[in-house]
Order: sequence, then C-alpha cells, then structure tokens
Amino acid sequence: MTTQILIAGFGGQGVLFSGKFLAYKAMMEEREVSWLPSYGPEMRGGTANCSVIVSDAPVGSPIVTKPDVLIAMNLPSLDKYENAVAPGGIIIVDSTLIARKVERTDVAVYYIPATQMASDEGITTLANMIILGKLIRVCDAVSNDNLEAALKKVVSARRADMLDLNKKAIELGFNYAD
Repeated sequence: MTTQILIAGFGGQGVLFSGKFLAYKAMMEEREVSWLPSYGPEMRGGTANCSVIVSDAPVGSPIVTKPDVLIAMNLPSLDKYENAVAPGGIIIVDSTLIARKVERTDVAVYYIPATQMASDEGITTLANMIILGKLIRVCDAVSNDNLEAALKKVVSARRADMLDLNKKAIELGFNYAD
C-alpha cells in the first residue's frame, strides 16, 4: 500500500512540520517514507507545501503529482491542488480559512475548522496538528498509536513544553465529528 499526501498552505502554518511529523510517525511504524518540503522565497506568509509518501515498498521518487490525500490550509492551495487529487482520494479543508466547498464529487471531503478550534483552545499555532488528527482518523497511512514518540522526534528539546499541546491538538482533530 502506498499513500501520497500533499499538505499545502502558507508559510507559518506548520505545513513542513506536519509533513515531518507524518514522516517520522510512518518510519516508527516501519514503513517506507519520503518527505519533500517546498516553500516560496517569502517563507512566513509565502506559499508552502510538503509531499509525504508512506509505503510498504521502497519509494522510487519523492515527487507527488497525483496525491491520494490533500490537506488544504488556505484557499490558494485548494484552488491549485483540488484537481490534482486522485479519484477516490481525500481532501481535508481548514474550513475556518476556506469558505468555498470542494467542487469534485469523486473524492471524500472533510471540512474541519482547525484554525478556529486552535484559537478556541488557546493553541493558535497548532491548527496544522488538529488537521493531522483528522487525517489520522480518516486515512490509514499512519496509526493513532504512540503519537508521543513521534512528536518527541520532531519537537525540539527547547520546545518540549509543546509536546502535550501538540498531542492535545491531534486528539482534537481525531475526535472532531463533521
């Protein structure tokens, strides 16, 4: 089984961090992984996306052209990548920042107000992790087990205070019923 995931938004939304977390989580589950970050020259506020491939077989190329899963964290990302998603794929939309609905009918779509949820919980920088919680719930690329071990790989020692908050954010998204 191979799952190609594209996470897209603007710089500062934690797009690359989300991808890195997924990659480490998959590696800890003894899966083959590719992680390819991409961002515009503006960094914060500029475009950012991250391609993650999780597979049972070696990954031949890190390039994702037909994602099985799209996480769209802003409208330009949904506009740009909606039609690239493979038929039967999944699109997860941050409905706080994206008012329009997905136009395709051949994909599963999940709307989650991640930015609003993060704000309501006082974890404004963790909308990305709320969306990952939803991804873990609706896609079998990685499991919901041992999240803390993977978080410890990507949360730096100087930000250790963020471990529990990241875990809380993932749980919020995992448990969100739309």
